[in-house]
Amino acid sequence: MTTTTPWPLKGHGARPPAGMLADRRFGMLVDQFFGLFHDSSQGGGALAVYLHGEPVVDVWAGWSSRDTFWQHDTVTLTFSTGKGVASTVLHRLAGRGIIEYDAPVARYWPEFAAEGKDEITVRELLSHRAGLHRVRGLVPGPLSLMDHSLVSAALAAATPDRRRLKVPGYHAVTFGSLVAELTSRAAGTPFTDLVRTEVAEPLGVKEFWYEVPLPERDRIARTFPHINPFGVPWGATSFAMSRLPGLRNVADAGMPAGFDALVRNPAIHDSVMPGWNGVFSARALARMYGALANGGTVGGVEFLQPEIVAQLSEVQTTARDYVLGIPMNWRLGYHAGMVARRRQPSNTFGHYGLGGSGAFADADTGLSIAFVTNRLGNMLTPIADLRLPKLGSTALALASSL
Repeated sequence: MTTTTPWPLKGHGARPPAGMLADRRFGMLVDQFFGLFHDSSQGGGALAVYLHGEPVVDVWAGWSSRDTFWQHDTVTLTFSTGKGVASTVLHRLAGRGIIEYDAPVARYWPEFAAEGKDEITVRELLSHRAGLHRVRGLVPGPLSLMDHSLVSAALAAATPDRRRLKVPGYHAVTFGSLVAELTSRAAGTPFTDLVRTEVAEPLGVKEFWYEVPLPERDRIARTFPHINPFGVPWGATSFAMSRLPGLRNVADAGMPAGFDALVRNPAIHDSVMPGWNGVFSARALARMYGALANGGTVGGVEFLQPEIVAQLSEVQTTARDYVLGIPMNWRLGYHAGMVARRRQPSNTFGHYGLGGSGAFADADTGLSIAFVTNRLGNMLTPIADLRLPKLGSTALALASSL
């Protein structure tokens, strides 16, 4: 049974409007969600859950800006969450034989073979074993990161890190550009068109955007605060970390000069940077992962073949990631749903982003959960924040008890 107005919306005394969906069995989860946003300084967000291919939770709360409440149609920048969507585009192509996981990337993208990269496979690229994690200095200046052709050409010409032969290294910014160029070359179609035809249209949800249509941009929540780790300006932190052996890889992979200003530049919505500039709604993400949690089918529509879905939770490498410093147990474009857990549920997979937005699927329970927020939160945890994992743990526990 579902209800549209079960819980008072904490923070400003209002009750949820008559459009929210909240299955009573997930009441504890929804209460936790509403407890995240007490005032405008904490921003806002949305939470959506699918169970066995059907929606059971769709709620939102808080503020999309300092003086505007989050609405039913609010969307937000979700950073690395977009890596999971980009990977799903590739899996749709793999399901039709357009891309093979164990084929060299250079089969589809000949220029990629430069500097000894001719044998790097699609599987290795998806599991962060291409050795192309470095974004600092890849192209001249932060605005150049918005030029997909320039970035992809620089990556094709780059020399891979030799550590890739033994261990993965998180491609924090470069991953999305690599997947976008690979899929575009293989299909002969621009990546933004592939996102629309391979994900948005089959799922019947349009809010899967990297280049955001101009008429939709008023829906984007304002992202804040400024990214200043330890209260120190981004540039100084990035420079200092790049000189420290234990943190150099993080700076090289995810802290290009000027990135703190770039994320606030409206021009990012004109560009294809799937490693970090995806703009989504929680309900869109939950529907996509709802298909992946349910054998490839959601709402009676087969989105992905079961034999492809069965491979998505398979761990590709258990080695310690040389960028993040922990074993990420990378899947084919995803990580475990519960990264911070000592015991990770074996069949969970998805992707989180800076600030805690993200989504994942759990094939054992048929559950998917998505959470998006405009509040950046912890600046130094680019793929894991306390909010989604905590909400996800509650959702998994509830789903497992049903």
